[in-house]
Amino acid sequence: MLDAIRWDADLIRRYDQAAPRYASYPSVVRFDGGIGSFDLLHALRDSRRAGRPLSLYLHLPFCANACYYCNRNKVITKDRGRAQVYLDSLEHEMALLAKHIGTGQYVEQLRLGGGTPTFLSHQELRRLMASLRKHFNLLDDDSGDYGIDIDPREADWPTIGLLRELGFNRINLSAQPLSAEVQQAINRLQTAEQTRAIIEAARTLQYRSVNIVLHYGLPRQNLANFSQTLDSIVELQPDSLSISRYRHQPEYYVSQRRIKAEELPDASEQLAMFQHGIERLTEAGYRYIGIDHFALPDDDLAIAQEDGTLQRNLLGYTTHGHCDLLGLGVSAISQIGELYCQNHTDLARYQQSLQQDQLATQRGLHCNKDDLIRRSIIHSLICDFELDIAQIETRFSIDFEEYFLDIRPQLAQMEADGLIALSPERLLIMPPGRLLARAVCMLFDHYQASQLEPKHWYQPA
Repeated sequence: MLDAIRWDADLIRRYDQAAPRYASYPSVVRFDGGIGSFDLLHALRDSRRAGRPLSLYLHLPFCANACYYCNRNKVITKDRGRAQVYLDSLEHEMALLAKHIGTGQYVEQLRLGGGTPTFLSHQELRRLMASLRKHFNLLDDDSGDYGIDIDPREADWPTIGLLRELGFNRINLSAQPLSAEVQQAINRLQTAEQTRAIIEAARTLQYRSVNIVLHYGLPRQNLANFSQTLDSIVELQPDSLSISRYRHQPEYYVSQRRIKAEELPDASEQLAMFQHGIERLTEAGYRYIGIDHFALPDDDLAIAQEDGTLQRNLLGYTTHGHCDLLGLGVSAISQIGELYCQNHTDLARYQQSLQQDQLATQRGLHCNKDDLIRRSIIHSLICDFELDIAQIETRFSIDFEEYFLDIRPQLAQMEADGLIALSPERLLIMPPGRLLARAVCMLFDHYQASQLEPKHWYQPA
């Protein structure tokens, strides 16, 4: 039942629109400068007293080449020596934070992202992991969820072997279109053989999971070359896979200004690619987890969704949402209890703060009761496709219908359109609505719903 989705092009056109990915609620754009390092340390004290386990995220921003479609915080450089200075800053940040971590707070989840983490040399990767083990309680029995982002152009068998030796058991890699024309347009030349080599190495070395990220809607991309790429990826049988629509925002991301808007596929072509992706992956045995993410039935995420234990945090879908998440590195975000905070997004300011023996916390947000209510609702909807209304009422001492009276007309319209089924006891997202779960979530998003009117639901995408 959980993996049942139904394509309805009319509903997709009417309801689909730009929406937050809800890795956090409120979203990062709501953070402000009223949060500083004192707030983080105070939250860590509460976490230590409660003995909550940890997730760690380390942001390693360096890339040797610019991929024009990328929207991450990154530093493009050929100077590999810059990694040494950055590691000095990371180790200083670890030392400052470790003073506030309890001996019983084990790191259940670890993620190295970027940028390109394998921009670091083997020696630097060893140094980084040694520092992490020195300052935090990493697990040594391979039971943790320890993942790293891999650029297949920047890694090989020895690299994958080293990472396995260092304790990593999950890899995430980007596999972009095989079409030479599309690769030239996005400045990312990556062969199928490079991707295959990394996956074969991971399988041989008994990594627990391989996840692939694929974008559609890229310049010069069409249904034919997207289909070819998808077939090649399905043949590799990754444990999980996401197909994400490219969002062209050159006003925010400098590298995207190198992409010619006239070369982007139109809305109908993008819709055709999305539909084909869903049909092809479903045919290959993948389950739709939510928000563009698919997984094989025996993957941890699919099992967790079936069991009702799937969660979501700043790292995406996870089985470790019960952990406090501590982000280290430039622009990294932490979620400790009811606090979100983010480090400086500018590399120089991040490093300058640590050189002055200060944490690099720049901004953030304390969740109030309303935020916590809505966060709980939104995460239930995008993880389980349903909401136990009675449980929400009991947990937060509210009357659900009265609390959300203002969105009742929109919910009623969604129910009439077949997206949801609503009763006093629960809200269920129906198979035609599961591809549009974020549209349902937006109704409960205080910061988004205030900008919506019912007529918006009927404007073509």
